[in-house]
Amino acid sequence: MSTKTDKPIPKATASTQPYWDGTARGELWIQRSKNTGNYVFYPRSQSPYGIDDELEWVQSSGKGTLDSYVISERPAPGFEPPYAIAIVKLEEGVRMLSNIVGVEPTPENLVLDMPLQVEFEQRGDMSIPVFRPTGDAK
Repeated sequence: MSTKTDKPIPKATASTQPYWDGTARGELWIQRSKNTGNYVFYPRSQSPYGIDDELEWVQSSGKGTLDSYVISERPAPGFEPPYAIAIVKLEEGVRMLSNIVGVEPTPENLVLDMPLQVEFEQRGDMSIPVFRPTGDAK
């Protein structure tokens, strides 16, 4: 079932399909090197750790911390300013670009290293990971 949205809707590729299959189930999946055990994000078909290395898909905890952010005051399709564009450091150690939801996007509310939890925003037929502050975060 399709949901109307003005926000951009990503398109899955062969390399990213397992990621998007996970988000559709409300799960965040990332890749891990079979040789080193290091986690990898963004989804890719080749390991960055060597040509003889294979990547496997594993479910992330969905927990992370706010690593960096910018508060955008410029309108973008589907986004009403101000909104927070963030780099989230996942518990597994990789970083991903996302949005922060559930809190006013002000410097007072967006404290670096604050705990975050993934949730999913429906855009058309896609579920997009966004992050919400948890615990003692404002």
